[in-house]
Amino acid sequence: MTRTTPIARPGLPRRFAARLRRSLPPFATVLVGCVCWALVMAASALLEVWRDGWQTEAKFVTIAALFGFGAAPAFPLGLIFARFVSLGKSAEVTFAAHFLGLLLATIGVTGLIFAFDYREYYATWHEEAFTVTWMFQLVFTTLGALIQFAVLGVRLFFPLGFAALFLASLWFARRAR
Repeated sequence: MTRTTPIARPGLPRRFAARLRRSLPPFATVLVGCVCWALVMAASALLEVWRDGWQTEAKFVTIAALFGFGAAPAFPLGLIFARFVSLGKSAEVTFAAHFLGLLLATIGVTGLIFAFDYREYYATWHEEAFTVTWMFQLVFTTLGALIQFAVLGVRLFFPLGFAALFLASLWFARRAR
């Protein structure tokens, strides 16, 4: 009986890196997608605050900037995640991956930018940096900002942002076939 040597498989980091490379979208897709995604999410937020009857023009600019600057970096993150997860999978899985990836990335990055702005405002009343009290203030101020964004900010993605999310996911799922 002869012994055969097992075929050497590349390690997990190499396989991960290779899959990640295959998941990277073309630069043109990222560039056009970032701009379009940012414009649609900013428009979605503006439409909702306008429908709610906000009167202050400065607030319109702030809301548009927050949602636009949140959506722009979120698009490539969500797209790469979705392509990584759905590589070689069915159209249904591809749709779900794009829907979830773009949803989580957009809400997450926009919420994070909101938390940074929120933290900057309240930093005036916080202790000196890197003390124990400051650390508690940092953590709980950030958590408070994220909760506030989840309660009050996510609704600004509806209905326009949600429709765009559905259509973008459908488009990427059909394109992957």
